[in-house]
Amino acid sequence: MMKAMVLCAGFGTRLRPLTDKLPKPLVPVCGLPLLRFNFALLKTAGVQEVVVNTHHLAAEMEKGARKIAAELGLDIQVSREEKHILGTGGGVRRAQAMLGEGTFFLLNGDMLFDVDLSAALAAHRAARAAATMVLAPYPKGASYGAVEVDADFNVRRIAGRGAQPEAGLTRMHFTGVHIAEHDLVARLPPEGESDINRTAYVRLIHEGRKVHGYLQSGYWGDLGAARSLLRANLDMLEGRVPLPRYRPLADPFAGLEERAPRAWVHPTARVEVELRGPVLIRERAQVASGARIGPGVVLGADVRVDAGAEVERAAVWDSTHIAAGERVVDQVAAPGVRVDC
Repeated sequence: MMKAMVLCAGFGTRLRPLTDKLPKPLVPVCGLPLLRFNFALLKTAGVQEVVVNTHHLAAEMEKGARKIAAELGLDIQVSREEKHILGTGGGVRRAQAMLGEGTFFLLNGDMLFDVDLSAALAAHRAARAAATMVLAPYPKGASYGAVEVDADFNVRRIAGRGAQPEAGLTRMHFTGVHIAEHDLVARLPPEGESDINRTAYVRLIHEGRKVHGYLQSGYWGDLGAARSLLRANLDMLEGRVPLPRYRPLADPFAGLEERAPRAWVHPTARVEVELRGPVLIRERAQVASGARIGPGVVLGADVRVDAGAEVERAAVWDSTHIAAGERVVDQVAAPGVRVDC
């Protein structure tokens, strides 16, 4: 049985104050928790059991993950990092008994990505690799640590660590998606915080073990900052995020009516204005006459927008009130919180 682990313990520092009350993997994308998209992708790839680790807002994180897993028919185990957060490496090492001895997927919990996990797994097995890193082209002008691969797409260096510099290496971007064998876990320190890329992977490379790179060409977004979170909402609204790999398990448009061109509204929402698409309005939202909505707007469940308010290029979370005269433009809005993007 194929297993997966989704890393969900982080503080979501770059999204504060939005993540002061909501764990980062549960932030909404077009009204659905980000974790639901990742769980749906895993379920579609044949995963039956998922492990999540928790630390920041642990109770809320566990409750949300269990709810999504139950809705999608996934078995779930929770690895609780109660006293200290353990990082990507320490978190995996702590959960090793839950992951077992077989191959497993490992994902960062703050990403939205369109990758054929089944194809990546097939490539991993064909390469007989100890681990596979799913990669994307390195962005022009970027300066962060790259994953460097040779002509056969073997990973040779990670953020300047690993093998000695070699001619002909290509710099790649790591997406945060791994396929791992137990050998990778065994290279992690037995206790404390660690980074899986800078410890276990580098040790495998030093030992001459095969670390494979798999190039993905689909949509990828790191939702760790407010600007990128809003961008992901707009990308999904505008059709830039392919949904077939998520449907029907994670479909933000399910049950909505297209009341105007590219304006999707839940039947229980009350909207008294003309909408400028793309717009997505979820359950029981209320938009008063005289408000201005769109383009590029997501209104979550139970949102209330008063007359005279203006909302444009914004993601508005559940139960948020936009008062008369307020302008929410290029922002993520939550109850009592507005974050510029």
